[in-house]
Amino acid sequence: MGRRTIGEPKPIRRMGPLTIESVDIEAQGIARHEGKVVFVAGALMGEEVMVDVLRERPSYIKARAVVWLRESSDRVKPACPHFGVCGGCSMQHASEATQVAIKQRVLEDNLWHIGRLRPLEMLSPLRGPALGYRTRARLSMRWVDQKGGLLIGFRERASSYVTTMDTCRVLHPRAASLLPALKRCLGGLSIAQALPQIELAVGEGRQDSAQRDVLVWVIRNLVPLPAADEAMLQAFADAQHVVFWLQPGGPATAAPLNWPGKTQGQAMPELAYDLPAFDLHMPYSPVDFTQVNFQLNRALVTRALSLMDLQPAHRVADFFCGLGNFSLALARRANGVVGYEGSLALTQRALENASRHGLGLRCQFEVVNLFEVDLGWLKGQGHFDRALLDPPREGAQSLCEAYAAWSLEGGGPDRMVMVSCNSATLARDAAILVHQGAWQLEQAGMVNMFPQTAHVESIAVFKRKPAET
Repeated sequence: MGRRTIGEPKPIRRMGPLTIESVDIEAQGIARHEGKVVFVAGALMGEEVMVDVLRERPSYIKARAVVWLRESSDRVKPACPHFGVCGGCSMQHASEATQVAIKQRVLEDNLWHIGRLRPLEMLSPLRGPALGYRTRARLSMRWVDQKGGLLIGFRERASSYVTTMDTCRVLHPRAASLLPALKRCLGGLSIAQALPQIELAVGEGRQDSAQRDVLVWVIRNLVPLPAADEAMLQAFADAQHVVFWLQPGGPATAAPLNWPGKTQGQAMPELAYDLPAFDLHMPYSPVDFTQVNFQLNRALVTRALSLMDLQPAHRVADFFCGLGNFSLALARRANGVVGYEGSLALTQRALENASRHGLGLRCQFEVVNLFEVDLGWLKGQGHFDRALLDPPREGAQSLCEAYAAWSLEGGGPDRMVMVSCNSATLARDAAILVHQGAWQLEQAGMVNMFPQTAHVESIAVFKRKPAET
């Protein structure tokens, strides 16, 4: 475990030895002591530990492992020196295989305990690089005189304090290496004390050109930027080959400020990612929603389309389509795709991406609030042979209720794939389709989109049963 900081509670007392019986989604060990459940940060299943008690309540205790009397073979040395303090990661002390097993079990447990469902087949987990994978991140900034000025980093674990960090092993390597220089640059601005956060977006360099990966930093500024500060950021952009955006208000206020060679009339580097299996190059804005892990996103899109069992004549619905991440790949394989999205900005981006790839005739996009749709609206969209759902954490309850009702009438696609970033709402929505409708949960599996963290991404496949006669 890492060092203790000002944001962490002081130990109440030491206790143990405790035997860790299991682990939760945060990779905390779970033990029992005098009728109470003890959650032990830093401990793994099968370990015997002494702990410092941090919080005690009538039914549970929060503690931190401090002495290991017996270690698990699944334990590894954390790759990052800030692990244990930084709240960005919670699983670096567990092997990658252990992390995947924990997340797969969480998915299975949620499907059963929330949805009373067991898929006919559990898919093998999708895995990718365990470190250096994050191409999107939101970092906090805070001016702290006692710590030398401006801090940039993730929040400390269970705290509002900003981690004092000079590197990050899960961020894109070039972005992580720039953190100390970025902190010096932003800390030297006259408005440094009015900067609450900064967001990173990385774009992939084109394989057919000399363009390197593009790093965009979106600075949330609470006050206007003076000309002298802008000149400092331009010098940093030229020296480090990065792009700066400013965001004085909501996402719609974000706009580019500086980029390499701007003062010499050079064009701003394009922020984009690739789906080479589908010959797609997807430009996006740094405030658009995109997946944080390019390699896993490619694997996820490929798996989703494979599980849909697409035919060239199929008409496909893509709900919560975003900027067309799945839609355009679907259009490469199917006859027609209709993407539905609640964000006008993302819908416009999807239309632009479809047009630039010559897929405008195969793709349609509509702006609609998918949290308020019903059976009448769904029937009005016409017949789809396949459907893909990729909702946010809230899930797709209204849409699933409509599909469940329609399936009882023998309507709806034959096959549906759901991608989820919240296995609890996935389980809820799956239960609606199966228990209230005529759908069968055929397959489900975990996607390790966020290694080292407790985030569980998953995918599920549903088949509509024939209407009863």
